[in-house]
Order: sequence, then structure tokens, then C-alpha cells
Amino acid sequence: MKNNVLVVHGGGPTSVMNASLYGVLKEAERHSQIGAVYGAIGGVEGILKENLLNLSEFQGAKELLLHTPGSAIGSSRYPVTEEDYNKTPIILKKYNIKYILPNGGNGTMDTCGKIYKSCIEAGYTDIKVVGIPKTIDNDIAITDHTPGFGSAARYLAATVREVAEDVKSLPIHVCIIEALGRNAGWITAASVLARRKKGDAPHLIYTPERPFKEEEFLTDVKKLYDKLGGVVVVVSEGLKKEDGTPVVDPIYKTDRAVYYGDVSAHLANLVIKRLGIKARNEKPGLCGRASIAWQSPVDCQEAQLAGEKALEAAIKGHTGVMIGFKREKTEDGSYKIGIIEIPIEKVMLLEKTLPDEYINVRGNDITEEYIKWLQPLVGPKFEEFLDFKEYYKEKE
Repeated sequence: MKNNVLVVHGGGPTSVMNASLYGVLKEAERHSQIGAVYGAIGGVEGILKENLLNLSEFQGAKELLLHTPGSAIGSSRYPVTEEDYNKTPIILKKYNIKYILPNGGNGTMDTCGKIYKSCIEAGYTDIKVVGIPKTIDNDIAITDHTPGFGSAARYLAATVREVAEDVKSLPIHVCIIEALGRNAGWITAASVLARRKKGDAPHLIYTPERPFKEEEFLTDVKKLYDKLGGVVVVVSEGLKKEDGTPVVDPIYKTDRAVYYGDVSAHLANLVIKRLGIKARNEKPGLCGRASIAWQSPVDCQEAQLAGEKALEAAIKGHTGVMIGFKREKTEDGSYKIGIIEIPIEKVMLLEKTLPDEYINVRGNDITEEYIKWLQPLVGPKFEEFLDFKEYYKEKE
């Protein structure tokens, strides 16, 4: 009897989540001992409800996954109980699933570790559990970066560049753009790539790793407004005051998820009321998470690779690990990543935030070190697409 594979998606989708699923399907083709590749419809609940779709029956359409946003098999933030974990190995055994590959972020890796533990406790040591990393927030520990982040970073940088052109054309107000990322400022910081030269927007960048100081913010905005007329500010949804409380109270919270209030709207109102300057806010939100138009080709390739390597590792008998990326040194300094396997307990609900050296002293901008780290992830030809004049000259 051939061994079956199960892919489970968890948490918020990305523009390359399906590319990892494609990678699993491609890798499965290389191994004659693999039978069906199942997708759990709607995340972990799909396992518990035994709502499993045989993806091997759709091989002819699998290439479409590479450029399809969201999750082709659905995802969830289902709060898994101890009883659920006890049921899972029995269901996996029923469908002869020998390899289970949870694809997601911190919360999903926690689920991955607990499924691994439940299989061991049930005596089903032949079931191998390998995590596939995914999150636009880039906050999974150990790995250099995560699939989904590069595309979200590319989208935000492009959006800020476009907004900056608008504000520069009609320099009469302050525009505050709010970025996703929860407690980590990786995406917010990526807006720095919108600049072509010193002095370009974004003029101020605030990440959650540093306390947000309201008076300093207003001082900086006023100074820039008096000089430029139009100011672009990028802020994280997770900004916190000096006492550690959110700048804006969350509108909804669960054990794992936090739905933040409108930080950008709050700060725009602050500028209007305290400085008497016209201000507006923009909140791209899910647009950046789902954008295929700004999908990073590097991100897509690495997401596929993560899926391939996860199944390859499981087939080799590796279990209780997550696939991760590590940068390798090259003679010419070019970007190259290697695949590593990280013990799952080292990434379960552990959050990686933006290192201090990537943020300037005042806490309102991003350093050159971060730019160098980020640039390879957004993909080749990024600048030519953003540099409008040069791009259209080339086309002519």
C-alpha cells in the first residue's frame, strides 16, 4: 500500500501559500511510494471533520497554484483542543497518511508540534510531521525569513512609492499609511525601499519594537511639513506606548489573534487636532497579503522550495521539524539560501521581532543594514518597475 500525504493550511493566507502546496505536489511526483496528496479543507477542522480532498486528481491544473493568492484548500484559526489532538492520529491512520505537512506561522507551528507529540503518544511513530513556514509578518524564530514576507514587503514598498508621488504632486497634507505585522516591524520597515534618493518618502517609519513617543512624532511631522508641504509616514498596526500598551486599543482579541484598532486613523486625527494640519490615513491591510500583481518571484520560488523540502524530509524519516532558510556566504556576495531543519519546539509560538540594529536611534527610520538584508527577498527588477521614467523609456 502506498503512503499518503496531508497538507494543512493555518492562519492568514499569502500570495505564495499555494506555491508551497504546488511544491509538495511536485515533490510527490518524484516518489513512487507516494499515493495521494490530500488537502485538509478549511485547516485543522478539515482533519477533524474528515473533509479531505485528493489533490492528486487535479494534477493538470497545479501550475495555477503558483500565481493564485489565498489558500486553494482553505485555512482557519480554529482553536484546537486536547481532545482534537487525541483524535488526529486516529484519523491520519484511517486514511493511511504517513506524512502530514502543516503550513503556517507561529500558531500553526505550535499546532504542528502538538500533532507531532500526539502521534508519538498514540504510538504512531511511522507518521512523520514536518512544518512548512508561512507568514507575511516574518516573525517565525530561527529561519532567516519566511515565505509570504517578500511579496508583502514588495507590495508595501510599491504602494508607498505610488502614494509618495501623489503627495509630492499636491503637497498639502500628511498621509499616514498603516502596515500589517502585529508585534513585528518587518513589513513596516520594508517601506524604506520606496525611496530612490535621500529625502524621498517615506519621511518617517515607526515600528512596534520601539516605544511610540507622541510628542516626538508631532515634532518630527511639523518640521517635515514646514519644509516639504507633503509628508508620508508609515506606521505599524502594533505600535505601543512607552508603558507597553497599544497606541490604539485592539478592537478584538483571542488567545492567539489580535485585531488592532485603526492606528493610522488615530494618528491622522492627532495631526489634525494638535497641529492643525490636513491629514489622511491609508490602510492597505489584506490588499498587501493577497496581491499577485506585486508577488515577489524570489518569494514564490522559495515557497515552492519549502513545500518540496518538507515532503522530502518527511519521506527521509525526519519528523518534529520545520523547514527553514539560512543565508550562505558566496564569493561575489550574491544572495543564496540553504535549507535547514529546525526542531519544532524552537519555533512554537516564539516571535522574532526586528533587531535593534535595523532601527535608527530616534526610532523613526530604518537603517542601511536592513535594506541590504531585505533587497534580495523582494525579487529582481523591483527597482525598474518602481522607477517609472526609466521603466517606460526601456519599453519604448
